[in-house]
Amino acid sequence: MQLAIFDLDNTLIGDDSDHRWGEYLISIGAVEERAYRAANDRYLADYQAGTLDINEYLEFSLKPLADNPREQVEQWRRDFMRDVVEEIILPKAEALLKKHREAGDYLLIITATNRFVTAPIAERLGVDDLIAIELEEHDGHYTGQLAGIPSFREGKITRLEHWLTQHPEITRDGAWFYSDSRNDIPLLERVDRPVAVDPDDVLAAEARARDWPIISLR
Repeated sequence: MQLAIFDLDNTLIGDDSDHRWGEYLISIGAVEERAYRAANDRYLADYQAGTLDINEYLEFSLKPLADNPREQVEQWRRDFMRDVVEEIILPKAEALLKKHREAGDYLLIITATNRFVTAPIAERLGVDDLIAIELEEHDGHYTGQLAGIPSFREGKITRLEHWLTQHPEITRDGAWFYSDSRNDIPLLERVDRPVAVDPDDVLAAEARARDWPIISLR
């Protein structure tokens, strides 16, 4: 079975879901507005510049999940999906997913955003599986800590290789990978069919230099 891999944020959806989740928490008064927005914006800028300290960011972004009852954050997530995520799903991205689905490809999202935020988005998009940053849980509650290797930069390669060992029926030969971000160049280099999607400046230059296809889903 052919593998079609997709980044999520600013690839299949028209914004960064993790940053939008932070803005949503601000909008409902779940976090202090000024300090949280300043940090949320700074970490997004670091990600876009390719300088993000992923562990520092996760300590910040996962804290609200640990500070509130699980039932509460799950209700917030349902509201977030309805009020925020639906409006940034890209019709052209859904058409691309449909094209690969009809070709019989296995659809896999691999994202540097955590599973709490991205699992319902992946389900909404109808993909077959999701590799995301995993969250530690204790007695049914989120601890605010990372579990395992974060699927970020080279970590996406590590997590994908592990995933492939668990799915021997799927081959990486001929695999596609669609992404918008310079942070995904390590994985783009490892697949047979890399595609830059509405790429940032660094990825766009890299794609042109390597003759990778550049497409827009906007």
